[in-house]
Amino acid sequence: MRPTPHRRADPWEGRRKLLAVADVQTGYHHGSISHALATLSQIGRASGDFVTEIRTDSQLITRTPILGVGEKYGGKRVNARDLNDFDALFLLPSGSGTMGDTQKQDLLDFVAEDGKGLVVGHAATVGFFDWPEFGELVGGRLAGEVDGRAKVIVEDPSFPGVEAFGGQTFEFDEQHPILKAPYGRDACQVILRLDPECLEPEVRARREDDDFPVLWTRSHGAGRVCNLAWGHHEETWDDPRFHALVRGAVQWAMGARDPR
Repeated sequence: MRPTPHRRADPWEGRRKLLAVADVQTGYHHGSISHALATLSQIGRASGDFVTEIRTDSQLITRTPILGVGEKYGGKRVNARDLNDFDALFLLPSGSGTMGDTQKQDLLDFVAEDGKGLVVGHAATVGFFDWPEFGELVGGRLAGEVDGRAKVIVEDPSFPGVEAFGGQTFEFDEQHPILKAPYGRDACQVILRLDPECLEPEVRARREDDDFPVLWTRSHGAGRVCNLAWGHHEETWDDPRFHALVRGAVQWAMGARDPR
C-alpha cells in the first residue's frame, strides 16, 4: 500500500510567502536573472514582509501534491511545496516554458479562484508567447523596446514603493517596453509610464495614443496581477528605489497594502 501524501511542517509559519520562478530553459536567459532572484529574496527578508522560495524550474507551479518516483520516493510527497503554500508568485519567464496544460490552468486558478497575487518581471510580455491566456493575464504583449534613459510620469503616486522615486516625474535608465494587444486602459491601471515627449519620433509612432506604460496592474478574478517591466540591467536590481518598488509590488499583489 502506498503511503498517504503528507504536508511538511511550515518553517515560515505566520509569514507571507513568495514563490519566485525563472524557468528559462526554452528561451533567452537574461544576464540579470540570477542577481534578480537573489535580490528579491533579500528584499523580502530585510523588510520582514515575505520570504521567498527560488526556483529555476516550474515544478512548484501546481495545485496538486508533488509525489516522488522510483523505489525510494514513489507515492510519497517529496520535500517540495506547491502553489497552495504561497501568497504570491513572481515570474521571470522566457520562451514557451516547460509547464503542462494542467499547470497552466493551476496558475490561472491560483490568481482567479484562490485570490492570490502574481508579479511578473522584465520580458514577461514576451514569455509564454504561444499561450494566449497568459497575455490576457498579464495585460499585454511586447511590440518593441526602448533602451536608455527616459522621463517617467507617475500616474498613481499612491502605489506602494513609487514614493521612493520622488515627485511626479523622474528619469530612469532601463529597457522599456512598447506594448501591443491585449493591452488596454479598460483592463489595466497604469502606475508609471514614459513621457512620450522624450521619445524619438519613430518610437512614438508605434503607439498613436502615446501610451507607454512600464508598471501597471490589473485584477484577474479574485486575484491581483502586477506587471513590472524593468529589471533588464543588473544595476537596476542594485538601485534602492527599485528595491522599494519591487517590495511594494509584492506587498500589493499579496493584498498587504492596498492604496485604493
